[in-house]
Amino acid sequence: MKAARFYDRGDIRIEDIPEPVVEPGTVGIEVAWCGICGTDLHEFMEGPIFIPSCGHPHPISKESAPVTMGHEFSGVVYAVGEGVSDIEVGQHVVVEPYIVADDVPTGPGDKYHLSKNMNFIGLGGRGGGLSEKIAVKRRWVHPISNDIPLDQAALIEPLSVGHHAFTRSGAKAGDVALVGGAGPIGLLLSAILKAKGLSVIVTELSSARKQKASESGVADHILDPSEVDVVEEVMKITDGRGVDVAFECSSVNKVLDTLVAATASAGVVVIVSIWSHPATVNVHSVVMKELDVRGTIAYCNDHQETIRLVEEGKIDLEPFITQRIQLDDLVSKGFDTLIHNNESAVKIIVQPRIS
Repeated sequence: MKAARFYDRGDIRIEDIPEPVVEPGTVGIEVAWCGICGTDLHEFMEGPIFIPSCGHPHPISKESAPVTMGHEFSGVVYAVGEGVSDIEVGQHVVVEPYIVADDVPTGPGDKYHLSKNMNFIGLGGRGGGLSEKIAVKRRWVHPISNDIPLDQAALIEPLSVGHHAFTRSGAKAGDVALVGGAGPIGLLLSAILKAKGLSVIVTELSSARKQKASESGVADHILDPSEVDVVEEVMKITDGRGVDVAFECSSVNKVLDTLVAATASAGVVVIVSIWSHPATVNVHSVVMKELDVRGTIAYCNDHQETIRLVEEGKIDLEPFITQRIQLDDLVSKGFDTLIHNNESAVKIIVQPRIS
């Protein structure tokens, strides 16, 4: 089968590799669509980061580069391994792409996403969504309604990142939120916030992303920091109080500074983006306003609720897909576009198998 394999920084190859073996306790999935994530871009430009470098295997997966990429994917079950009785061939599914030790519990309240040596399918090994097929342990496979188109279902993984950030924030219906950065995660997080009854202010420079925030209906107010003083505008919108909660989704220090300044006393600032460089924060403002500054990583028992929101029609994922490409065009039409011409794209999804 075809697969996109990461060898090293700037070196991703489309290769023929053996199809996966559907072992006991696993589910064989024919991949329908796979999204290109910002993490994938960082690996391509700066990696290996999450990907174990050649000769240094991951302690759980026992794999190192080259590895198959892709962790935002949907598909159709084509086989079930021995011992799997609650998944059927033909079901539509998405994957919560974790690699954690087998003895780590994943029930309600278990913080498996923080377990030792945690990594992700499609980064740390165990196949990936940028291939025609994959075999995944049953506990990471989530059935979805056939009413959700499979191309849209590929966005449930990043949408779950937004849901976990919302959960970490402690925000509630009626609150006002400020989202710093309208890239894919910022937009999908905003969709979660709207579905949960919050008012959403988005700050963004990119005209394409501002337009996407507007046409998707996920923002009540869209502020461009090159055109307005964001803090001043936020104070006008909130009658001088500031927002209840702010989400940093850009890895830009100036955005973080803006969020701290625009958040109301006793409010919460959540760091959602993955930073590859140190940041500074106005600690005096944090102290004097008794702000909570919280980190969030990925998701933890968030997929079920995220899927429910989509199935019930509370979130429409179609507006966020800007391009659909084939696996052979992954680098030329996918990575290169997102790196050099991201004004033209928000979310690019890849079809590994030509239908």
